[in-house]
Amino acid sequence: MDDPRLDKWLWSVRVFKTRPEATAACRAGKVFIGELEAKPGRDIHVGETVTVRVGVVTRTLKVVGLPKSRVGAKLVPDFMQDLTPPAEYERAKQATLEHMLARDRGQGRPTKKNRREMGRLFGFD
Repeated sequence: MDDPRLDKWLWSVRVFKTRPEATAACRAGKVFIGELEAKPGRDIHVGETVTVRVGVVTRTLKVVGLPKSRVGAKLVPDFMQDLTPPAEYERAKQATLEHMLARDRGQGRPTKKNRREMGRLFGFD
C-alpha cells in the first residue's frame, strides 16, 4: 500500500475536521514530524512521531497504522497512539475557563451579583 500524504492522514485519524484544515495547518508550520516542520504532501510512515498544534493544545501522536480513508472515532486507536502529556490537556481546560471568565474591556469590576454568580459556579458558597 502506498503511504498516504500527511494532510490526508491527519484528516483520516480525526485530528482535523476537514482535509483543507489539515493542509492549512501544515502550511502554517503547526505540524512537525520529529523535529522538522512538515509539508502537507509529505508521505507518512508507521512509527513516526507527529506533533500538531491544534488551538492551544500541542498534541504528540505516534503513527501506528495507515488508514485507506477516514475512520470512525472508535477505530482511531488502531491507527495512532496519543502521546500527549495530561498537563497539555489541563492547560487547554484552564485556557477555556479563563476565556469564560474574561470580561469585556471597559466593563470595570464585577458587580456584587456577578461575584455571587462566579462563587456559585466554582462552589464557593
